[in-house]
Amino acid sequence: MSAMIEPLSPGQHDGFMAERLARFAVDFRLEQVPESVCRYAKLCMADAIGIGFASLGYDFAEPAISSITRLAGDGAYPVIGTNITLPPRDAALLNGILIHGLDYDDTHTGAVIHCSTSAVPLVLAEAQRHGSSGAQALAAYILALEADARIGGVAEGMLQKIGFHPTGLIGIFGCTLAAGMLAGMSSDSLARAQGLALSMASGSLEFLDDGSWTKRMHPGWAASSAIMAAGLASGGFKGPLQAYEGRYGLYALYLRSIPEGLAQVLDDLGTQWEVMGVAIKPYPVCHFNHASIDAMLEVVQQHGLRPADIKQVTALIHEKQADVVARPEASKRRPQNDYEGKFSLQFAVAAAAVRGQFTLDELEPDALQDPAILELCDRVTFRHDDESRYPEFYSGGVVVETADGRMIEYREPVNRGAQGRALEARQVRDKFMSNVTRQCSAARAESVWDAVMRLDEEQGLARLLETISGE
Repeated sequence: MSAMIEPLSPGQHDGFMAERLARFAVDFRLEQVPESVCRYAKLCMADAIGIGFASLGYDFAEPAISSITRLAGDGAYPVIGTNITLPPRDAALLNGILIHGLDYDDTHTGAVIHCSTSAVPLVLAEAQRHGSSGAQALAAYILALEADARIGGVAEGMLQKIGFHPTGLIGIFGCTLAAGMLAGMSSDSLARAQGLALSMASGSLEFLDDGSWTKRMHPGWAASSAIMAAGLASGGFKGPLQAYEGRYGLYALYLRSIPEGLAQVLDDLGTQWEVMGVAIKPYPVCHFNHASIDAMLEVVQQHGLRPADIKQVTALIHEKQADVVARPEASKRRPQNDYEGKFSLQFAVAAAAVRGQFTLDELEPDALQDPAILELCDRVTFRHDDESRYPEFYSGGVVVETADGRMIEYREPVNRGAQGRALEARQVRDKFMSNVTRQCSAARAESVWDAVMRLDEEQGLARLLETISGE
């Protein structure tokens, strides 16, 4: 039996992490946020909503919609891209499934968390429920991202190494803080709400072994559970105060240790903006694969390589990422469905080399069964990259051995979309339009984009909620 983990004492800033986060949350206002951060946050929010529209065309959407609608009953809270309205917790759950369903949503690189995919559904439901202004809604969204980034970042990528999905596990805490802020909760109640969230936090990576759908559910469950945690706490139901640093708190429970630096992790809250560390995805696959896709495309284009010219490819990746996207090698080389394809480094690299791109089309059945891609998959292996900057960035690269004996190496130290290589607003908009117009007209897509970009100017969410509802 492992030794008992001693809890940390309250830090130098007067209180446990939950208390410090709660005090920050209840006083947080959009006026505290730099304009550049607000602009980027709106791009992230629009990107998330756009993916929600695109997901409606995929096989997981209908079972999720029909099951949750059947269980939920009547409500007034819209589901993205549909005419369905549900109670708030159910709408948050379903919207989270849609936003995360394609694994095309943004990721905070340091925390390895899809922050927006739980924060957006939470804010859409709770800002409507409390009659919040657009500025309050945007502030709550930013608050959730800032909290998640710090709570998850201190784990330094170890949660998924152990087998937990950080998005589900951590997302509930940022969402609970956002819910409490929008509800006008006291700091005492909001501190206790995080303790309640601790008992609801969950997320297993077991889906990796068969491509099942549980990961799609995690962020929506985090948002829905956060509404419950905040609601219970606001009614006087008490949760433990040491949600993070306690001997059975988040880190002791899930990491079996208290991370170094935990006492200081909130010191820059409100001065250093982690929103800018959220990477908007250029590819609809696990973010761990992106740099290697870009590297493979660069090598193929620079050297004019055809699949027959490639003898072998060695993908470069950090060992802590390998269990998610590169092992077991045999099954990663033969993904049986689109979701397995999203988490296969071997398939991603091979498909990029054969098709000269990687879009949602490269996850369709014809691509998953393409003989040229599968033949090249058999020639793709991987190794640990000593130069990787993970978890700060999702570095990657390839070493290509050609049929004529050349060795071509190309690295991407910082994955495209991450801080320092952020996608331009026009690129985010192009991705958004491509996703939304899979389900509705370009004119409707334009109206959704405009509603998000003007959110902080609105008295409420009526305009945004109207535009995201079905035509």
